[in-house]
Amino acid sequence: MQMKKTASRKTIPIRSLPFLLGLALAVPSARAVDRDFTACLDRLRLQAVQRGISKATFDTYAARIEPDLSVLESLDTQPEFKTPIWDYLAGLVDEERVQDGRAMLEQWRDVLQRVEERFGVDPATVVAVWGVESNFGRSLGQRPLLVSLGTLSCMGRRQDYFRGEFLATLKIIDEGHIAPERLNGSWAGAFGQTQFMPSTFLRLAVDFDGDGRRDLVDSVPDSLASTANFLRSGGWRSGEGWGFEVKLPPGFDISVAGRRNKHSMSMWIEHGVKRANGEPLPPDGPDRALLLPAGEKGPAFLVGKNFDVIYGYNAAESYALAIAHLSDRLRGGEGFRTPWPTNDPGISRVERRELQRLLIERGHDIGAADGMIGTKTRQAIAKEQQALGYEPNGRAGQRILEALRSMAKN
Repeated sequence: MQMKKTASRKTIPIRSLPFLLGLALAVPSARAVDRDFTACLDRLRLQAVQRGISKATFDTYAARIEPDLSVLESLDTQPEFKTPIWDYLAGLVDEERVQDGRAMLEQWRDVLQRVEERFGVDPATVVAVWGVESNFGRSLGQRPLLVSLGTLSCMGRRQDYFRGEFLATLKIIDEGHIAPERLNGSWAGAFGQTQFMPSTFLRLAVDFDGDGRRDLVDSVPDSLASTANFLRSGGWRSGEGWGFEVKLPPGFDISVAGRRNKHSMSMWIEHGVKRANGEPLPPDGPDRALLLPAGEKGPAFLVGKNFDVIYGYNAAESYALAIAHLSDRLRGGEGFRTPWPTNDPGISRVERRELQRLLIERGHDIGAADGMIGTKTRQAIAKEQQALGYEPNGRAGQRILEALRSMAKN
């Protein structure tokens, strides 16, 4: 657009020019993104056909998807808060999930018994994975897999990896296992009641209800059996526990700790390690490693092969410990004997919802009290912490919960 050579030119402040320039540049940039994405989909169409996926499936479900750039933020952005393990476990292994899990063990007893007979994985472990991954099928994720994986196949890091998952998703559709509209999940493509990646689904998912389809979205039997099959494929040892909590003697050399640093039980006995309840270690048994998830001042564990197998489900020691601990609780076990090294323990999901209700009552606009500690909740917590003279870190812990409880009574 031409501008007249008059004083009206001065109505555009100098400070606005960068914004206007950026706006002008954004249009061709968006067009370029669309052009590049379309070209990428065309290449993926060729790869799909080469892998035996029908052209009709690709053209119907993938040819016209639009990129979701928000998944790139999840791919490239570090979490706002590094979650302490005591917070992580407090939300995943709380009384609510333990009670729900025991109810699921009872409800699906016959299926779980057949799963154990076929795959050799005990019911408590399978149900623990189910509970942590999707809260027993209640939280499956809402992002369309083809959109997320299509975007990640054409943009950002690890495109080769995500292309494989994108094509695997199309294969699932092409084979008729799960309806396309039911294939929703995480930003990275994990889906179903026990959150399989599409390529893992093709390798290890099981049709356990006998309907001719492998369905991890709407079939609980398929989901439980597929989880057990995953664990068996990782080397699960039937009848062998994941490990147990231990007590270290004073002055113990923690340099021997580490999940991969396994030693014989006799070596741990010689070094004075005992069960957390003070009883001696069993003299025989498989080699185990010393795990110190919160350092030498926190709980200590001797873990074995089955802990490593759980770790393979989601490569994080905190995750594996959550599954392992929940499985113990489902069998009737107690919490850890050694407290976490903090003066502000984590809070359960019931307590998180209570905390959010207290924040709402104090006028904070955080949305629903759903127990999910998101950005708005953290910002509200930080404001209350600052007013109380605490460090305004936005963390949902016992200290701020107790403070807000006290203020609500006054």
